[in-house]
Amino acid sequence: MKKTRRHFIKNTALATGALALQPIPIFTQGLPSKQINVAVMGVRSRGLVLAENFAQMPDTRITHVCDVDQRYLEKAIGAVAKLQKQTPAGEKDIRKILENKEVDAVVMATPDHWHAPGAIMAVKAGKHVYLEKPCSHNPQEGELLIEAEKKYNRLIQMGNQRRSWDNINRCMDELRGGLIGKVYFAKGWYANDRKPIGFGKVAPVPDYLDWDLWQGPAPRVDYRDNLHPYNWHWFWHWGTGEALNNGTHEIDVMRWGMGVDYPSRVVASGGRYHYDDDWEFPDTMTINYDFEDGRSICWEQRSCNSYSSEGDGRGVIFYGEKGTVVVQGNGYKVYNNQRPIELAQEIKQPPQAQDSSTNTASPDASLDGVHIKNFLDGIRTGNKISSPIDEGHKSILMCQLGNIAWKTGRVLHIDQRNGRIIGDPEAMAHWGRGYEPGWEPTV
Repeated sequence: MKKTRRHFIKNTALATGALALQPIPIFTQGLPSKQINVAVMGVRSRGLVLAENFAQMPDTRITHVCDVDQRYLEKAIGAVAKLQKQTPAGEKDIRKILENKEVDAVVMATPDHWHAPGAIMAVKAGKHVYLEKPCSHNPQEGELLIEAEKKYNRLIQMGNQRRSWDNINRCMDELRGGLIGKVYFAKGWYANDRKPIGFGKVAPVPDYLDWDLWQGPAPRVDYRDNLHPYNWHWFWHWGTGEALNNGTHEIDVMRWGMGVDYPSRVVASGGRYHYDDDWEFPDTMTINYDFEDGRSICWEQRSCNSYSSEGDGRGVIFYGEKGTVVVQGNGYKVYNNQRPIELAQEIKQPPQAQDSSTNTASPDASLDGVHIKNFLDGIRTGNKISSPIDEGHKSILMCQLGNIAWKTGRVLHIDQRNGRIIGDPEAMAHWGRGYEPGWEPTV
């Protein structure tokens, strides 16, 4: 059922009040006291949801929408115009929007290879950035994002929405407070039933698509008929695979709940097992992370088999000395560590906040809005934000290390000070990437 503007704002305000968030320096020079003007880049699916949700926030106006596909651009203009008094301007080149001094913030919801380069361009132009996950295509870009935020005094919030969910914050606080004693192991999972993408052929670029701008920072290649609009996720040249596409959420929650930063050891296994096609990442994979203080994390991905665990297609389980916590959606269950094992506590997520693991536009508006409001409040008032880019980078780096471990077939040993790979030049060769000349991200 479609939510009304009033219902959306009410739920967002109620949920936000319960948060216990992490601090970050906020810089508000040059911004209006109330209204924030926002441009949204990438508006096919997730970006369209974000554009609609930003448009429904109080004292917020979508002034521009940006997409290199004319079909999605026109659809987004119409959708946003229905939610606010002003029809947003449409533009396919983000560089032209960044020249507009009226724009205060940019939402980046593009393909992954655009995320960090686009965000860096935006902060250099004086804009704050709401950056969809993953915040970067490769680890080097994550490091550049942190550097850019500090240098240009702009706020960058990553779109890992669980960081703003009230019940998840409560669960994390209880875990750190000793709810189940020392948490020594966490397991996360994601399951879906993705279909094969076939074998693409070089084809003429559709007349509605600017292929050169779509590629942007990535080295130029011919257009193929199985890339756009979604299957780029499964190619190393542009995408980051399921580990970053969805594993980001569970891995971030596990790292957060265990209170850890960088692993000491990373191992990954799996492959493209289900179908024979162009897909370059694993459809089935496990990544194991060891930490120096006697803890470990495991993430399991099944992109082409949707059989659920714990009755859900995604979730996290924390195992501790005194019990177990199962986190699903915006709710969690606590079990004792005795025999028979019994449910000791259950915090249910609100019925309107259900999240579908197969919906690429999830989570729903009421949960999305909490994270958006947190970002906007940070711009206006200097309030704490829930997903500062330095924290977001640590979780994304864990996902990227899993991909590198899988691609190289190596056990990775990690520097605890910065997350970098130790003693393996071949693995470190994947720390960055090449760029189209003139498009290199620089701080």
